[in-house]
Amino acid sequence: MDKIIDYSSPNHNDRPATAKIDILVIHYTGMPNTDEALHHMCNPNTGVSAHYLIDEYGQLFQLVSERKRAWHAGKSCWRGNCDINDRSIGIELANPGHEFGYQQFPTHQMNTLIKIAKEIIERHPISPRNVVGHSDIAPTRKRDPGELFDWYTLSTQGVGNWPESRKSKNRCKITGSNFEKALADYGYDTTDLSATITAFQRHFLPLNCGNQPDQKLFDKLEILTNNL
Repeated sequence: MDKIIDYSSPNHNDRPATAKIDILVIHYTGMPNTDEALHHMCNPNTGVSAHYLIDEYGQLFQLVSERKRAWHAGKSCWRGNCDINDRSIGIELANPGHEFGYQQFPTHQMNTLIKIAKEIIERHPISPRNVVGHSDIAPTRKRDPGELFDWYTLSTQGVGNWPESRKSKNRCKITGSNFEKALADYGYDTTDLSATITAFQRHFLPLNCGNQPDQKLFDKLEILTNNL
């Protein structure tokens, strides 16, 4: 990662005085190229921004100070909190997204993401469970960063959660009758259960994205919720 490029966006405001930064949200830009994404997030008429943007070559742009409230999450909810912009940092990854030719996230881009995410986590009390994708916090509206995003590798570098098999005390078996509650316990808004299932699959079971809930989903969810 080279030096951070200051590319200030006017689209921000103050965080509430009592706000604690405890969520990190990963997005993709969903636009044809980086220049268009930067222009969009710095246009005062769009009302959209993020704290950081990483282009496909791994170059890091800072659009909004971490002290400020960037406008990246929109209508969203995680672990019962629906003021996500108040308490989060948003990182955009340049990627055309599902609308313009969704593609893999390049190694240089992922390396920069890992580096800046680790630095952010050192500065703020963000637990692995609170490193989420936009689709995790807004499952009815968003698909990013999508099923091609490598959450597993991110977790091996100490960023985010991944359901590796571990022994757990008070193990609760997840089945078809209680998985909705388990999704909610982990943090998801289950108002639209079908959308939430797909969001969970995008994050933890990308090869099953869009399928009906099955034993693979129950097993992943069981590990996650029993190791909270």
